[in-house]
Amino acid sequence: MKTGEKLKELRDLMLQKGIDAWIIPSGDPHQSEYTADHWKARSWLSGFSGSAGTCVVTADKAGLWTDSRYWIQAANELSGSGIELFKMFYPGVPNYRDWLLMELPRGAVLGFDGSLLSIKEVEQIEKGLSVNKIKLQYKEDLVGMIWQDRPPIPRQPAVVLSEEYSGESVNHKIKRVRVAIEKARADYHVISALDEIAWLFNIRGRDVKYNPIVISYAFLSKDDICLFINKTKLSPETLAVLEESKVKFFPYENIFEFLSLLPADKKLLFDPGKISQKLKEAINCQLLEGKSIVTDLKGIKNEVEQQGIRQAHIQDGVSLVRWIFWMQQNVGKVEMDEYTAGQKLGEFRENGDKYQGPSFNPIVGFRGNGAIVHYSAKPQTARKIERGGLLLVDSGGQYLNGTTDVTRTFSLGNITEEEKYYFTLVLAGHIDLARSVFPKGTPGAVLDAYTRTALWREKLDYGHGTGHGVGHYLCVHEGPQGISIKSTAPILPGSVTTNEPGMYLEGKFGIRTENMMICQTLETTEYGEFCCFETVTLCPISRDLVNKEMLTIDQIAWLDAYHERVYDKLSPHLMPEEQNWLRQETLPL
Repeated sequence: MKTGEKLKELRDLMLQKGIDAWIIPSGDPHQSEYTADHWKARSWLSGFSGSAGTCVVTADKAGLWTDSRYWIQAANELSGSGIELFKMFYPGVPNYRDWLLMELPRGAVLGFDGSLLSIKEVEQIEKGLSVNKIKLQYKEDLVGMIWQDRPPIPRQPAVVLSEEYSGESVNHKIKRVRVAIEKARADYHVISALDEIAWLFNIRGRDVKYNPIVISYAFLSKDDICLFINKTKLSPETLAVLEESKVKFFPYENIFEFLSLLPADKKLLFDPGKISQKLKEAINCQLLEGKSIVTDLKGIKNEVEQQGIRQAHIQDGVSLVRWIFWMQQNVGKVEMDEYTAGQKLGEFRENGDKYQGPSFNPIVGFRGNGAIVHYSAKPQTARKIERGGLLLVDSGGQYLNGTTDVTRTFSLGNITEEEKYYFTLVLAGHIDLARSVFPKGTPGAVLDAYTRTALWREKLDYGHGTGHGVGHYLCVHEGPQGISIKSTAPILPGSVTTNEPGMYLEGKFGIRTENMMICQTLETTEYGEFCCFETVTLCPISRDLVNKEMLTIDQIAWLDAYHERVYDKLSPHLMPEEQNWLRQETLPL
């Protein structure tokens, strides 16, 4: 069916059910950013394939809300669909709740699948629409009723990540969680976030593309630890390891009945931002609201994980250098486009012994396509790559010892002063954040200003966050830490974030320089504990795009020292011609 036909079937069903508007979010029952195909209802209905967005359908209108990363992509994919694009956070653009207030009559019925929205999101909807007495209906899945060829819930096998890579046993992690449960004066704790479950049980899977997670729920108490999972996913070896930690197993869908049978006088700790409304409705005992215990534990990487991340970046850096060298040697000689170039990068990464696959779909944008922040090249529409212009490449890998995410922008010839100007402004901000010193626990919103100042002076800015957390052989986007105007979470020693300022000129080019960093303790003084960032990504930054006159002496010193480290770490693993090329790319500015 085409989008128009899907909208008609949904509206017919809404009319039968007495529903005036229907919300289709991007998530799954675990509030994941990236979901298995089974839960890509918003993408299936609207045709918009970006990872973030909310679609709302009424009897005669439909809208899709997404952030600035996807505005250009969404405009293209929604063209002719009958769904209007609403640019989130753009001045004068209402959010979908305010839009519904304008569109729905008093006392109207708003529906959505209660398993796909968190308790926190539902509370926001109720509060925002209460002025018009809007009623909520969330017991059914209307899109699922019309989605005839819907993919099944995945059943890929799960494997154990050994302590050689995790650095901590399942037993020890469980003990830490139980201590926190007791400290919160709770009896139980339910965990729905898939990356948190994977971390807690030291398991990894392939249920979601690019994210080594396993579809499941977890429940902990003083005496029990329960994993709700399709048991066919677990090999005898995996079962044996988990049974050593006294894990009890239940079918995935039994979580609702299990929660409904808990004693009414007990207290269950839950995270309203990570537990679905449907799950809340099933809980019989007293509810104690708080942050998921695993969130903060997982965010701080132990020494084994940190060392693994460093090693993963050496392997990743070697692959990137070989690919960039290959590109520079072959562009204009070998037929290539954005899609095939991305595939070729994947081939270079596959040579690594610990490589498990990409950490996300690579973004390879040539010239104007580089300005599409989350651009995804398709075989049929990918732009030909030739001499002249900027190429932006954002990619990453999943390794047994870490997850990588790196962006580089480089020229394929005919460099302009305009390109150098914007590239250097972005680089100056990147270096300022990388060099920053700050009190332990400084929120990401404060650090965000380090990176934007160089652009702000020129009355310029970029619409996305400066950095996000990254998991350890887990999701490439991980909370709670982040670096953005909205990030209130503290940056703590052991946490991992990206540093990725950018500049985008629609139709011309995009520029972004991204490294991953580990927060480290620098020094404790009478004013407290101060921290700094250790940059772990290893890949040359295009010196030919730098206007040296725009950088300070300290910024130049940082870049020269970074390039010397890149050469020292990567050159022993390269062929002679690759070493020679890298030596030229890493010479002092």
